[in-house]
Amino acid sequence: MKLSEVVPIAVCVALLGATFSPSAKADEWNNKTTVTFSEPVQIPGVHLQGWGVLPAGTYVFKLVDSNSDRNIVQISNQDETKVYATILAIPNYRLKATDKTVITFNEGIRGRPEAIRAWFYPGANWGQEFVYPKAKAMELAKVTRQPVLAVTAELKAEVEKPEEPAVVAELKQAPVIAVKPTGEEVAVAEVIQTTPPENVAAAPAAAAPVAEQAPVLPATSSSLPLIALFGFLALGGALVLRSVTNRAL
Repeated sequence: MKLSEVVPIAVCVALLGATFSPSAKADEWNNKTTVTFSEPVQIPGVHLQGWGVLPAGTYVFKLVDSNSDRNIVQISNQDETKVYATILAIPNYRLKATDKTVITFNEGIRGRPEAIRAWFYPGANWGQEFVYPKAKAMELAKVTRQPVLAVTAELKAEVEKPEEPAVVAELKQAPVIAVKPTGEEVAVAEVIQTTPPENVAAAPAAAAPVAEQAPVLPATSSSLPLIALFGFLALGGALVLRSVTNRAL
């Protein structure tokens, strides 16, 4: 989604009564996040049979494969003993990162669970925009009046083992488009921010500090005049001392 479209098309999970708790820092490499939903949430495939909608409960989201133009996200139970879904996602850039997990939703069809749209890890500018099967994407786009990412390949939405490497490999190769509310198919880059905006310039490099130098006194041309002066003073002192001594005798 374009940055200017985040607010109108997304429903904050707080409205669903969901709570989030990011995983330990050691898991930042895969963005592992524990999420608790208080209401059912719709997800795209490929998912476990009968799990197109996650019941209210606690789940773990994490990246299992990451490339420059697409990522693979897996959703599992809290103790990570069962994978419910392996989902294709496209990196989506946001200008302002937050210190909390953010999950956005497509405004759902009345009477149906909200459909998850994107997931942003705490502190990250890059998030995961989820890709739906084309038929479902067209349905969501029409209802929400916003573009939705879609995979054009004929993939099985339900499988017995969504964690299988073959599922990941198939998702990595699947072509992705965006579907507009009119049904028009457009490039992904037209509807989400796949690269940082051009006006976000890199911070200028700090100027190298200039070392302060101690003042340098000018050098004299020669030390001989000073030596001669001390010599004359010593001679004068000796003569005065001799004169005083002679008078005393």
